[in-house]
Amino acid sequence: MLGTLAKWLRILGYDTLYDPAQDDDRLVRIARAENRVLLTRDHQLAERRGVHVLLVADERLEDQIRQVLMDLQLVPDQSFSRCPVCNGALEVADREVVRAQVPAYVAQTHTAFRRCPDCERIYWRGTHWQRMDQNLARFWSPTGLSQPADANEMNST
Repeated sequence: MLGTLAKWLRILGYDTLYDPAQDDDRLVRIARAENRVLLTRDHQLAERRGVHVLLVADERLEDQIRQVLMDLQLVPDQSFSRCPVCNGALEVADREVVRAQVPAYVAQTHTAFRRCPDCERIYWRGTHWQRMDQNLARFWSPTGLSQPADANEMNST
């Protein structure tokens, strides 16, 4: 129920596990074993003892992100450092190494790339970068948090 939130927390640079196939008991075990905060909209799950749980109040993504940042006192300073799809830590990738994996136009017009070592997706600062950057600005503004200086990847293959 919080898949989009998980994706955006990854974009903000937070190590965020998300697997909708897991049942509540398994989620609690993982959160306990890995000392994670369990984010949920499920009131019954939020009442579980022995695990750090944050009950996400809103349905709107912007409000969810603001709540998580404020309640957990997080400062997003590592944006675009994790794969939004699989959560892997992105690595700088050499343009020549990824040339065959990206569209020809992208290989010709971009010089900075990142690669996810887990799912092998390639990221670059592409056409929808501005839209994502605007979304991130909306998330930070009401919380009074400052925006990160580095927003250097956006599109992927």
